[in-house]
Amino acid sequence: MKARIHPESRYVVFRDRTADVKFLTRSTTDSSKTIEWADGNTYPVIDVEISSASHPFYTGRSRVVDTAGRVERFERRYGRSTATRH
Repeated sequence: MKARIHPESRYVVFRDRTADVKFLTRSTTDSSKTIEWADGNTYPVIDVEISSASHPFYTGRSRVVDTAGRVERFERRYGRSTATRH
């Protein structure tokens, strides 16, 4: 790596306000707000609206989309190609 061209990486706490979950990780972002972590050290804290703790895909609370109905509606509207019939 070339010297002095990369941003400084530091420990930062990301706090998901929706799920009330905190993650300690390394990042190049910085914040003026700080939080005391379980190890007794103080780290910058970045508030996020959504993370893997609150995202519907990762929590299993996602909605089921009716793709079969959409395909059938498309085929009724535009017809089915003769090459794809079985």
